[in-house]
Amino acid sequence: MPIVRILLLLLALTSAALTWPALAQDGARDLAAARDAAKAFKVYVDAVAKKGERPDLTRPEVATLLGHIFDLDALAALRPAQASDMGWLMDWTNAANATHKLFILYGAKPGLEPDLAALQRNMTEYGDQYAVAMSFMIRGMAREAVAGQLFWAELAPEQRTRIREEGFTGFRKNSAVYILTTVCAAIQGAGKPANARLVAAALRDTREVWAGFLLPQDRARVIAELADLPKWAPDEMARADLATFTAALQAVN
Repeated sequence: MPIVRILLLLLALTSAALTWPALAQDGARDLAAARDAAKAFKVYVDAVAKKGERPDLTRPEVATLLGHIFDLDALAALRPAQASDMGWLMDWTNAANATHKLFILYGAKPGLEPDLAALQRNMTEYGDQYAVAMSFMIRGMAREAVAGQLFWAELAPEQRTRIREEGFTGFRKNSAVYILTTVCAAIQGAGKPANARLVAAALRDTREVWAGFLLPQDRARVIAELADLPKWAPDEMARADLATFTAALQAVN
């Protein structure tokens, strides 16, 4: 029974937290908890899908799993980013990204075109969890951006290969796309003002990172796309935070 497996995992995670208090700020330990929780969550979703039912993300043991994956408190408690963070940090954000797709794309029909009906239903039912996931992803990716820049700076000239340079540039480009997609889906499409505020606050808090990390042409694109945000942002506080974010990008451009 998947729920029994989930409960056993939760017990293990709780015991680990009590056993390793000195490592409460250890990102690699946080990753291990998130990765195990992500595996258990997938087991749960697969089991629900086989029964033709829908995941209940408010179920206490399921909500606890998501709390380990999108652990904003653990992320905030980490020491300042270092170049050596790149490996485990990317694994953590990858696990978080795969997890949120399990519920936001749940029941979507495969095909070239997105299943808008399924997406709308999931955004309505799982909007709270999606907002938390996006807040985590924005903050996690911002930490990745800082660690990535430090990693690149530490490389000797001969280590800065074309493949590495293309990968780093691709990350910078993809970050701009992710930000715009998040603003559209998680803020503009938010069903509750609180969810829009949560995601907008993540952009506001990480604005200095993105202002320096995004490529000039991508920065300009983000600024242009957000130029008319007063017309569609659903909440005054979210609009103010997005305006603060945009102003940081404009100051660099």
